Amino acid sequence: MEKNRVVLFQGDSITDGARGRTDDPNHILGHSYAYLIGARLGFEWAEHRPVFYNRGISGNRASDLYARWNEDAISLSPDLISILIGVNDAWRTMSGNPSGVTDRFERAYRHLLEETREVLPDAALVLCEPFVLNTGAPGQNWEAWSEKMAAYRRTVRALAEQYGAVFVPLQEAFDEACGRAEARYWLWDGVHPTAAGHELIAKQWLDTVLRSKLACFS
Repeated sequence: MEKNRVVLFQGDSITDGARGRTDDPNHILGHSYAYLIGARLGFEWAEHRPVFYNRGISGNRASDLYARWNEDAISLSPDLISILIGVNDAWRTMSGNPSGVTDRFERAYRHLLEETREVLPDAALVLCEPFVLNTGAPGQNWEAWSEKMAAYRRTVRALAEQYGAVFVPLQEAFDEACGRAEARYWLWDGVHPTAAGHELIAKQWLDTVLRSKLACFS
C-alpha cells in the first residue's frame, strides 16, 4: 500500500492560526493558510490519504524553529516541509528586545535547512517569503521595518536557491492587493493576515508549488 503523503507547515503565529493541540480533526490545522491548503490538497489527493501537520507556534523566530526541529519536523518524516518565518525575528530587533540584540535569522534558518537535507534528503522544501504592510506596528517605523524585511526576503530567496527549495513570493502579492483594499484589510496589524490575507497566501502557495518542479508531487 502506498505510503500516506505527509505535508508539514512550520512557522509562527501566521501559520499557527490557533491550531488545536489535540488530535481533533476539526481544529488540528487551525484557521490559517495551512487549513486552506490542507483542505484543497486533502480533497484533490484523497486517494493518497494525505496527512497534514501544522506545527506553527505563535511568537517563534527562526532560532525557535531550529530548537524544536527534531520533535516538530524530523520526527514526523514529512514528504514536504513548508516554512514561513521571519516577522518575529524582525519584531524583536525593531522593539529593542534583548532576544533581538543578535540577529540570528539567516544563521538559524541555514542550520535547520542543512540538518533537514542531511537527515531527510528526499523531503521537498517550500520556503515562503516573509511579508509586512505599512500599517499597525510596522507603520510606526516603516522605513526600518521595510529595510529589515527586504533583507530577510533576499535571504530566504537565496536559501531557497542554495537548498533546492521552492520559493513562494508573497510581499509583491500583498502590495498589489493593497490596490484593491487598504493594507489593514489584508494584514489587520501590518503582520497578521485576515481571512482574506490567508486566502491570498494559500492561493500564492498553491499556484507556485503546483507549477513548480514539485508538480509531480501533486
